[in-house]
Amino acid sequence: MHILVLSAYHAASHDYWLQGLQKALPEHCWDTLTLPPRYFNWRIRGNPLSWYSEGRPELETPYDLIIATSTVDVASLRGLIPAWRNTRWVVYFHENQFAYPPSPEGNVRQQVEPQMVNLYAALSADALWFNSRFNLDSLIDGCEALCRKLPDRVPSAGWFHGLREKALVLPVPLQEQNGSPPRAEGLRGSVLRVVWNHRWEYDKGVDRLLALVNELNRRVLPVRLTLLGQRFRSVPQAMTDLLALPAGAVVVECPDFIENREQYLALLGEQDVVLSTSLHDFQGLSIMEAVQAGCAPLLPDRLCYPDFFDAQYRYSSFPNDIEAESKALADRLQVWIERGLPNVPDLSGLVWSAQATRYRAAIAHALGNNLPREPVS
Repeated sequence: MHILVLSAYHAASHDYWLQGLQKALPEHCWDTLTLPPRYFNWRIRGNPLSWYSEGRPELETPYDLIIATSTVDVASLRGLIPAWRNTRWVVYFHENQFAYPPSPEGNVRQQVEPQMVNLYAALSADALWFNSRFNLDSLIDGCEALCRKLPDRVPSAGWFHGLREKALVLPVPLQEQNGSPPRAEGLRGSVLRVVWNHRWEYDKGVDRLLALVNELNRRVLPVRLTLLGQRFRSVPQAMTDLLALPAGAVVVECPDFIENREQYLALLGEQDVVLSTSLHDFQGLSIMEAVQAGCAPLLPDRLCYPDFFDAQYRYSSFPNDIEAESKALADRLQVWIERGLPNVPDLSGLVWSAQATRYRAAIAHALGNNLPREPVS
């Protein structure tokens, strides 16, 4: 079978999924068209023009199936390229634009246009795949919330629930990891080693991380916090303030960004806990990789995290109260320091060897084969 994958904002997590997909399903012939992960607002609106104007040979190829990520303007491409009009289309939602927290410097138009791309892609595709149930639910809720803001001639309440009929929840499978068995309860030293491995941006809750460190210092709890993750030219003020804090009970380490994957995984394997303070996450691959490396996850009780992790790994969520949330998080860390860590959760069911069969069945179903599929309620 000849399959084309379109990725209009090809970030690291999207490439992680794509490389795993091609390796796990070698029986198919794969072509890809990607665009670099920069200039987001232009990418999500301009990707049809970029590809259409390049005259790539893929534009003339009648594929059996096209799988597009959620940043692709599926409706426009399906109309622009005759060879692709009768091809079956899948949209894989790594994320949706409705569940992002508003950027501090954003405006309404910058939020609505990407949301409309997601909306039309969902309507025009033959099948929809989501990496978490939270992703699916927040897309449908977001479509309806957007329509309530529009002046007239919009679908009635509940109209978008029909999207569930062509939706499947298919997490991004994890790469197989050698070694790193689950750890026993208890710390490996006198100091709790915590890693925060996320993009240094507002939506990852850097202000909450700063509040947590201040609270841990106030309680004089022995923690070594290692900050990893992708960094950009513009660093959030909260992260700058965190790095400038005077010495306290919490030792903050900030190694240079690690390009080498093996070195990165090795550093994760030296930690006790992987922490999230995020205001947006649709699967949490960075968390899952750290869990594979042997870290106990500590996550807010929101977003995608309840889909994948039991309550013992989640702290109380207060999206609108940073102080209350930092105290709830510090309470959980204090219990783990005093009483021992929980066992690391088993994610073996999420690796490619366990998920490949589901992907094969999803592809067959997307092609219109009359196969049973898992209902999404």
